Amino acid sequence: MTGYRDGVPCWVDLGTPDVGRAKDFYAALFGWDYVDTGEESGHYQLAILKGKTVGGIMEQQPDWPAQSAWMTYLWTDDADGTAQKILDAGGALLMEPMDVMDQGRMAIANDPAGAMFGLWQGRGHLGSGLANEPGAFTWNDNLSTDPLAAREFYGHVFGYEYEVVADPSDPSSEYAMIKVDGRPVGGIAGQPSYIPAGTPSYWNTYFSVDDADGAARKAEQGGGAVVVPAAPAPYGRQAVVRDDSGALMVLVASGEG
Repeated sequence: MTGYRDGVPCWVDLGTPDVGRAKDFYAALFGWDYVDTGEESGHYQLAILKGKTVGGIMEQQPDWPAQSAWMTYLWTDDADGTAQKILDAGGALLMEPMDVMDQGRMAIANDPAGAMFGLWQGRGHLGSGLANEPGAFTWNDNLSTDPLAAREFYGHVFGYEYEVVADPSDPSSEYAMIKVDGRPVGGIAGQPSYIPAGTPSYWNTYFSVDDADGAARKAEQGGGAVVVPAAPAPYGRQAVVRDDSGALMVLVASGEG
């Protein structure tokens, strides 16, 4: 990956209470190495795969959700302008736009249904250098308590277009495929049945793996848990798992039945 368009998921990072333990878990699961960015940036850990940055791990912020979670960052060419659009559309800013040294400009926001996401305006750091390959993120979707409101919000902020199809996990409901310049880049849907009632809206991260069943076993062996066992899905075989601190994610092996 050498660049991203406005509104396209470009980066993911994990907020966790135990960074060292998380590093061990994901090194075993995905083969990640790490670069510690130093004291100035709070020892933010860059995950490295095949010499490319693919994600981050950081200590959980005290004013963010109590449970460990992966967060999705959406690319913007203008963090300040997009932040204002978020406010105009009924969202909230948890972190105002700020410079991250010479790497880029970022903000953290909530959509009107409560899903937290980041904005990233890259400079020295242009987001994930690898995607759609085993060990890197391959898809992101917003699992919302109010998917219609979410579609309206993100359409206003990023100009998303949508292709609405039946939700593969629940044919009676809708899955809105997000399109940017005619290309699918993510989705918005209601929360599937495996999500406990009362769970706030959130952005879900899918990681590519070679073998969904094997990766789910590795997650379990590392102290995580299998929420939904590996099974065929429209775009491969996938399993829903939690890591050893409770962060939810989907492991998907494209091409597997």
